[in-house]
Amino acid sequence: QVQLVESGGGSVEAGGSLRLSCAASGSTFSSRRMAWFRQAPGKEREGVAAIYTGSGSTFYADAVKGRFTISQGDAKNTLYLQMNSLKPEDTAMYYCAADVPGSFFGSWYEQRSYTYWGQGTQVTVSS
Repeated sequence: QVQLVESGGGSVEAGGSLRLSCAASGSTFSSRRMAWFRQAPGKEREGVAAIYTGSGSTFYADAVKGRFTISQGDAKNTLYLQMNSLKPEDTAMYYCAADVPGSFFGSWYEQRSYTYWGQGTQVTVSS
């Protein structure tokens, strides 16, 4: 049973930084697609960044490009999201997601592309 547990959220002022972590267990994570999504109150859940753990290829939403960096730990079972130059509009619940190995169904930013989800960690950025 795949489990994803996020941590690292919190409250920061605009311009600050946070590093989110996602601890993955219950399967191998060396060759699949993993991603971070976020959902602000009253808004749809949106893709923030994704990584193909086999090749290391990364993808970012335009809103975070140049400020956020997605990466994986050496053991491939930890996913990170380094968030710099945070803005109030980054305030949201952030979720870690993983697909079924080898499926690569859908686009990286679509919720339907991922089977496994964490419970989320809250990020609040004040102006």
